[in-house]
Amino acid sequence: MKKYHIFGLGNALVDTEIQVSDQDLARLEIEKGLMTLVDQDRQNFLIENLQDHLTLSNRACGGSGANTVISLTQFGGKGYMACKVADDENGHFYLQDLIDNGVDHSSNNKGGNDDLDVGITGKCLVMVTPDAERTMNSFLGIGETLSPDDIDTAAIADSEYVYIEGYLVTSDTGRAAAIKAREAAQAAGTKVAMSLSDPGIVEYFKIGLEEMVGDGIDLLFCNKQEALSWCGTDSLDEAIERLQITTKQFAITLGGEGAVIFDGFSVHRAEAQPITAVDTNGAGDMFAGAYLYGITHGQSCLEAATFANRAASAVVGKYGPRLHSAEYNGLKLL
Repeated sequence: MKKYHIFGLGNALVDTEIQVSDQDLARLEIEKGLMTLVDQDRQNFLIENLQDHLTLSNRACGGSGANTVISLTQFGGKGYMACKVADDENGHFYLQDLIDNGVDHSSNNKGGNDDLDVGITGKCLVMVTPDAERTMNSFLGIGETLSPDDIDTAAIADSEYVYIEGYLVTSDTGRAAAIKAREAAQAAGTKVAMSLSDPGIVEYFKIGLEEMVGDGIDLLFCNKQEALSWCGTDSLDEAIERLQITTKQFAITLGGEGAVIFDGFSVHRAEAQPITAVDTNGAGDMFAGAYLYGITHGQSCLEAATFANRAASAVVGKYGPRLHSAEYNGLKLL
């Protein structure tokens, strides 16, 4: 019996979520629906120009990988997060928020929270439009220097799965850290799961993602647009066939149409849960976390996907990428 269900690896970002209009995005030349990397000056400019907008959710430790691992721990799993934060207020807040959510961590604090590096902890400005679409502008800060030295191979060996967020591909050292995590997992008999993260990531960093995947992984998460781009096709059926070369199993989320699951033998459809979406931020992360919880707790892939659809529907029905603690338990009882 391993100590952790999931060893997560990803960018540490403190999230701020605000409500904007399509006109705001156009005025500030922000590409809707994608994650865009920005420098600190650009992010500060955006915040100054949007400071009068409604804040939709409380500040929280975020990043795709962290959101996924936190959802798993809130459902009752055991998670570990490898990330990198700075010795600043946001950095100490981030690590404490992980702990408060039941997630063990390494960060770059080999000697504890008093041994963090000087720098700026990453920040993500999440902008939600009235159609519930989320647009993110992220400043990685010190997180951009996450490297193979930050990977705890012993913790990987003591985990059922390593979960790698595709966003790490944007940093040379982050990509190297992801490759080291995959190789360490494969050497230890730990399964490897990965998310393609964002359509823009697949479009602009495909070669790097292929390096992270290597000769293949055990489980891939993506949405329809990411799957089509990854496979170079306009046909979902073709993408389903081609993905089987990349990974032993996969889950393609289809929004209101549910999800397509390949369990290694057969393709299944998991029906969507009816919901009026107000904020799609965190939907894919919640799906991955619930799915990983399911398959590490005795559920079949189809059962896990049905559960994950229910969890993702719950999170898009409210603002913010997480639920209240009682809501996680309630979903398990349905």
